[in-house]
Amino acid sequence: MPGMRDVPLEVSVGECAQYRAEQPDAILLDVREAWERDIAALEGSLHIPMNEIVARASELDRDRPIYVLCHHGARSASVVRWMRANGFDQAINVAGGIHEWSQKVDPGIPTY
Repeated sequence: MPGMRDVPLEVSVGECAQYRAEQPDAILLDVREAWERDIAALEGSLHIPMNEIVARASELDRDRPIYVLCHHGARSASVVRWMRANGFDQAINVAGGIHEWSQKVDPGIPTY
């Protein structure tokens, strides 16, 4: 992972899996709806639906890397933009979302 000043705005699912293994304190934030998580979820992820992020931001640690994941990457990109604008300098979008994760990292994760 690059130094804090060089935190990327977005990483691939493969990079996210690698960084999570190297950074045990990193947070994987799932911003999908509960029904989506019922179909497919990543172990150890924190679930805060996109529409609750503003109200629940105080639950997140601004000093830890936060990898933000949704279905394909659009909602998580929007959440990351808001987080970066609000002091979460280590918020990072996971491009391709859980759909790409199931294709490239863990085929045991169902697609929908």
